[in-house]
Amino acid sequence: MKDEMVIAQDEVSHLYRRLTREAEAGGYHLNPDAGFSKELIEGILVNDERYGYWACPCRLASGDKGEDLDIICPCDYRDFDISDYGTCYCGLYVSEAVVNGKQAIGSIPERRPPPEKRKKLKIIRDTISSLPLPVWRCRVCGYLCAREAPPEVCPICKAKKDRFERFM
Repeated sequence: MKDEMVIAQDEVSHLYRRLTREAEAGGYHLNPDAGFSKELIEGILVNDERYGYWACPCRLASGDKGEDLDIICPCDYRDFDISDYGTCYCGLYVSEAVVNGKQAIGSIPERRPPPEKRKKLKIIRDTISSLPLPVWRCRVCGYLCAREAPPEVCPICKAKKDRFERFM
């Protein structure tokens, strides 16, 4: 028998309402197809139970949070995909044009670099720094701050500390 995680639908609905509020407050929109959005949210919750973090339900997570930081929802590629295609890779977040019916959702090419390129980028990021304080960048919204350590929560998008990367 296949091992399947069962997520309570009231938990999915609760998170759907929360993400809708947070998205709208931040200038984003969830996919207007509520059923579709809730299926994606259920996938996020399954991944949270499985891995301990909100890995995108449309990508294969490694189980190593450090390796998967770029695909924790909302992923690092969301804004670029919305700008270029009207939706993020999985379709949870969409542009205002999609919400208003002025743009249809099509297929989205994968932006995430292959593992070997991600490793090289991490090495480069980790070695850059000649400033007296490190500069931290929120991987979700791009917020920058210069301080000894990243903030516990991004003041702009409310992403947690682990979504920050050393920028400089």
